[in-house]
Amino acid sequence: MIAAAVRRGRYRTRVVGYATDAAGIREGLEENDADVAVIGARLENEDRAGFNVTREILATHSKPNVIIILDSNKPTMVVEAFRAGASGIFSREQSSELLCKCIHAVHKGQIWASSKELHFVIDALGPALAAKSISMRGMGVLTKREEGVVHLVAEGMTNRDISQELKLSEHTVRNYLFRIFNKVGTSNRLELALYAIDRREGLEQQDAPAATRDSVESTNQAVSSRRA
Repeated sequence: MIAAAVRRGRYRTRVVGYATDAAGIREGLEENDADVAVIGARLENEDRAGFNVTREILATHSKPNVIIILDSNKPTMVVEAFRAGASGIFSREQSSELLCKCIHAVHKGQIWASSKELHFVIDALGPALAAKSISMRGMGVLTKREEGVVHLVAEGMTNRDISQELKLSEHTVRNYLFRIFNKVGTSNRLELALYAIDRREGLEQQDAPAATRDSVESTNQAVSSRRA
């Protein structure tokens, strides 16, 4: 059904293979040069088999980017999908037309997730990334150019978009990203984007007047109390 829906979509997407089990997915990617793989979290009645397949694929292939289809957008499932290496997540309840848009966005190098789902990831990985960035702080400060690259990654730009924006070659952009990953202690674009968001929010809190911060903290405590 997914393959048929993608073929009917308004985006120009060529389906090069289709499989319903882990072995078929591995074989299909060996035989076909796919840019994006859409993999269900549930395979062969195993709830999380798709996560394991995604890890295997990304460990042995330079591409494709992976979209994981989730039966539920519970925080644990969302976080595990991105930890497995997914570039996007999609719910089975969403429309086929939206799936085509998701595939198109991931193919361009963007991360596909709702704001709510990204907050699940930030809540789960944010503290670890913050601790990692603190421990890596002495290893090197980002240059102005590197800061600019980080900002554009956080905006969802692909390497090609960044190269055009900064008038650099894509090879140079990749080199910048490699150095940035080493400096801030991240390993992929999603972690870097989360690092940038966390850092930006931290700076905004530092710059806010004390009275404003106190007001925000009081509001947050009130919200937490109501939720409790």
